[in-house]
Amino acid sequence: MNKIIAVTMGDPAGISPEIIIKALAEGELAGMPAVVVGCAATLRRVMAMRITPQAELRVLDNIQEARFAPGIINVFDEPLADPAALQPGVVQKAAGDLAWRCVKRATALALAGEVQAIATAPLNKEALHAAGHLYPGHTELLAQLTGTQHYAMVLYTERLKVIHVTTHIALRKFLDTLNGERIQTVIGMADRFLRRVGYATPRIAVAGVNPHAGENGLFGDEEITTVAPAITAMKAQGIDVSGPCPPDTVFLQCQQGQYDMVVAMYHDQGHIPLKLLGFYDGVNITAGLPFIRTSADHGTAFDIAWTGKANSASMAISIKLAMQLA
Repeated sequence: MNKIIAVTMGDPAGISPEIIIKALAEGELAGMPAVVVGCAATLRRVMAMRITPQAELRVLDNIQEARFAPGIINVFDEPLADPAALQPGVVQKAAGDLAWRCVKRATALALAGEVQAIATAPLNKEALHAAGHLYPGHTELLAQLTGTQHYAMVLYTERLKVIHVTTHIALRKFLDTLNGERIQTVIGMADRFLRRVGYATPRIAVAGVNPHAGENGLFGDEEITTVAPAITAMKAQGIDVSGPCPPDTVFLQCQQGQYDMVVAMYHDQGHIPLKLLGFYDGVNITAGLPFIRTSADHGTAFDIAWTGKANSASMAISIKLAMQLA
């Protein structure tokens, strides 16, 4: 109970308010040490629709005022200028700005030591950009707020764990910017992350770039010129790392226990297998930050926002994992 988790609201026009209330108002997380950073009026509005469990919202001025008990949700209020004007399921500048403010405030709490980890609900990148905050997503925003130079996205389930060399860039740009230094950095972060979460001797596999990992240069030479030398360099540092591995089989091998984590080269290479295996229990973690950050591994789901249909499992698991890692 001495480790407190900040839960950021994300985009209030999406399913985030609903899944936060569901995660914290019932089940094993009820009464756990978590504080929401978000718009209290929006949380009340969603609860008034009777699509979520009911709870007492306790608005805080400081962390010392928090009271952790079943039926209570503690909130650091980041209000919308006009909460009644918020439209569920619609991209809005005000919603994007709120999502940014929530992450900024939660980061300040974490850097001050008032919370020990952050669990983020989904934000909408279009709304974020409409508000003038030109970040590809949470990962890059948190890196900028913390002054973190080297970071990587981890997708985490009990059955499969993936870390990414690149994420939100076009495939054409990925091929132009792929370099051995970045691959070495991510392999090192994978090893440190796995040790931090309890793996005494991590086994890491690196996926190739091309089909069949290039087939010895037949389908591309990135494996020969860039990926393999990076792996060799990290082996020399004592890391148990294998590859380049054919991307169409390495994720299955990891899921079956041959490896503990796969280094994926680009966004969809890692996201597709993990979301197939664990769409509802997958957690997004940012490796390299000065504090633990987890996130529900799905989007804002505008099409079902504020309807009561949202599944809160991934949000709940991300909060629980943040508590465990903290």
